[in-house]
Amino acid sequence: MLKGRTALVTGSTSGIGLGIASTLARQGANLMLNGFGDVEGALAQVRAHGGAVRYHGADMSRPAEIEDLIRSCEREFGALDILVNNAGIQHVANVEDFPPERWDAIVAINLSSAFHAMRMALPGMKRRGWGRIVNIASTHGLVASAGKSAYVAAKHGIVGLTKAAALENASGGVTVNAICPGWVLTPLVQQQVDARAARDGVDDEEAKRRLLADKQPSLRFTTPEQIAELAVFLCSPAADNVLGVAWNVDGGWTAQ
Repeated sequence: MLKGRTALVTGSTSGIGLGIASTLARQGANLMLNGFGDVEGALAQVRAHGGAVRYHGADMSRPAEIEDLIRSCEREFGALDILVNNAGIQHVANVEDFPPERWDAIVAINLSSAFHAMRMALPGMKRRGWGRIVNIASTHGLVASAGKSAYVAAKHGIVGLTKAAALENASGGVTVNAICPGWVLTPLVQQQVDARAARDGVDDEEAKRRLLADKQPSLRFTTPEQIAELAVFLCSPAADNVLGVAWNVDGGWTAQ
């Protein structure tokens, strides 16, 4: 379905981003990966699905490096058709205890990086009359949890940014939408599972059950592959008139 298209997925060396990159590649897209960690493993996984795959190690807190990432993708593949803003970090503390440098880092990577990538990718998409921007927000872009002020603020910001950009591009062939996952068992969430296991003195499985029971009535983690399939739908002709949505995939979290 996406043969001949080029996609850039930020934060795509693990978790949701890697799942999305692999699924887009399986649909025929060329991929530009970005992120830290096991880069070679991520490249091998995405290459297994065919298509050309490249990697750029831009620090998503630095606008100049984001610009180089976008321009490198355009030079390498001739165009950037699909932008998935997925890069994110987390820190948990009450507002009065929140380190200012952690606040700044979370807002920079979880919100501002999406803005910078979008503003640099949009001109080419608009010129060609086709583009898809999928912002990976969070259930925390719709509701809040205590101790996550920076993350909640940034993800609410992503939802607002998505809506504004969707309206600005509503008639030009470029769509902008957001996906709002609940608990997905990514390395970021596993850190919270580990913290709960240590705090409560329970094993990994019990810590996962308690984490899910707090918020997610399905008592099941959403998988990166499920998020990826929704991203593919948002890139498909069936979603040509889907604009500015914040699509929650959260096992009933926000239905309560």
